[in-house]
This record gives sequence, structure tokens and C-alpha cells, in this order.
Amino acid sequence: MSELGPEDAKLVTLARSVRARNSAAEGAAVRDLDGRTYNASTVALPSLRLSALQAAIAAAVSSGAEGIEAAAVVTGESAVDAASLAAVRDLSASAPVFLADASGEFRKQV
Repeated sequence: MSELGPEDAKLVTLARSVRARNSAAEGAAVRDLDGRTYNASTVALPSLRLSALQAAIAAAVSSGAEGIEAAAVVTGESAVDAASLAAVRDLSASAPVFLADASGEFRKQV
């Protein structure tokens, strides 16, 4: 993760941890404008489906966050899905979204 600064690397670590702890398809973390972090894993219930990033955004918003500075997603996929990116863009037009693989290795910024 040498391409990331320490605060952004922390987001990847949080996302990786929640993914592993919950044995989920994805883990995500976001940092709000006050520097608070929120993390979540994929929600896959019969009546509710959220990507990890959507769930982390929901946690931030439900805690009063009015915007986000950055987000990270740890996944086996090669891209962040459009609905998840749209949730980020609802709070910030320019917040970077960092994509990392299951080992936490930074792949790219979206």
C-alpha cells in the first residue's frame, strides 16, 4: 500500500479487517469530513442487499456525516460497482475510492 498515505492505508486496513471478520465478499471503510471512520461488510439478507461500500456510507449518514473525504473497498472483484460509487458521489463529488484486493494490496483509485 505504498501509494497510499497513512490515513488512506488505515481505511484499507479497516475494510480488510471487517471483510475477514465477517467472512464477507467485500469490506469497506469511509472517512467523514470530521475524520471519523465507518466500516462495514457486504449485507446479503433475503430482504436486504447492500454492497460493503453502501453499508459503510449508510453507517456514516446514520451517524450524522454530511460528507466523506475518502473510501476504501477490499474485494476480489476488479472494479467497484456503479451503485456503490453512486452512494459515494451522493456525499462527495470528488472523494477518492481506493480499491484493494483481499490481501489489502492497493490496486487502483476510482
